[in-house]
Amino acid sequence: MIGIPYSWGGGGVRGPGFGIGKGAKTLGFDCSGLTEYAWARAGVLIGTTTHEQWRSGIRVAKEQVEPGDLVFYDSDPGSPGPEHVAVAVDATRMVHAPYTGQVVRVDALDRRTFMGVIRPSETSANLDPLA
Repeated sequence: MIGIPYSWGGGGVRGPGFGIGKGAKTLGFDCSGLTEYAWARAGVLIGTTTHEQWRSGIRVAKEQVEPGDLVFYDSDPGSPGPEHVAVAVDATRMVHAPYTGQVVRVDALDRRTFMGVIRPSETSANLDPLA
């Protein structure tokens, strides 16, 4: 999905989709739509929002991050919970849909707004009925 446009509210279990608001005319993914799609391809439903995904598995120490883990960022301390989610590629990189005007890309995982890591699992999430 590298290179697919960012679309606010876009994408999900079936792949890229038209978003809402400023994403309504763009076929693509927002951050949680991309992660939802990736995990749905693995047969696990993790929810559609960063807040749902934050509760979709077990917490893992940053030092133990593995490929596929969800990496969360909190860029707004005034609002509880994460505002951004990505999929770990390895211990130092993530794939994510960053923001309007950008495309799905690989970036460094380490950022000052880092919040935590979740490892989704079939026991803590739902099995995908589409798989």
